[in-house]
Amino acid sequence: MTSTLARPDTTELADSGRALETATALEILQWAVDQFGSQQTFATGFGAEGCVVIDLIARHRLPIDIFTLDTGLLFPETYNLWRRLETHYALTIRSVGPDLTVDEQAAEHGPELWTREPERCCQMRKVIPLEAELDRFDAWITAIRRDQTAARAKALAVEWDAKYGLGKVNPLIRWTKKDIWSYLLRHDVPYNPLHDRGYPSISCLPCTSGVAAGEDDRAGRWRGAAKTECGLHAPLAETAAAPDATDTSR
Repeated sequence: MTSTLARPDTTELADSGRALETATALEILQWAVDQFGSQQTFATGFGAEGCVVIDLIARHRLPIDIFTLDTGLLFPETYNLWRRLETHYALTIRSVGPDLTVDEQAAEHGPELWTREPERCCQMRKVIPLEAELDRFDAWITAIRRDQTAARAKALAVEWDAKYGLGKVNPLIRWTKKDIWSYLLRHDVPYNPLHDRGYPSISCLPCTSGVAAGEDDRAGRWRGAAKTECGLHAPLAETAAAPDATDTSR
């Protein structure tokens, strides 16, 4: 399918975002297919929301590329889920990784950088690889929800992503946590077993811990630090001061 937008137009995207405010997740995804064709991709971190989007793509046979950022530090359960999803849906989820392996990063920047400079570690292992990968596309699909963080509260179903310079499609933007789990259980979608063990939000193993009853779902991410976002979805203004991952003097 040929994209109707040679390169996303910010005004058109804003208009579409408003028009799709009450659309279903499937309608938003189908709109994205019609607009961007093969020039879009879905970046999944294998969270509960990501599994919903993968099911929608596979169940309705939408021609959407899927990849994940493999930091080399994911939970064993996450790697196992990756394989289960590929088998269950007979599809391929591409691996996109950083330039340095975990051991190479330790040799250049010291061991366990995530404990000393978590922003810099995320920049090297997540943000920079994502930037390079998204440069190949006109739009990317995410699984974010407005009620997850303050930074996501004003996100639209379709919007211009100034940080990466392409369109951003958020089909689950109006969904709640209850909506996500109702869908997963109703359709028997594979999901990470860590969710059943007190891990509502899962990222890299060293930076993710369980959450106690009454805590925010993301309280287990970078516990004890002011950091709440890995930087993938943070607005451009919030990432301007992030450490330069190419600066080896730090």
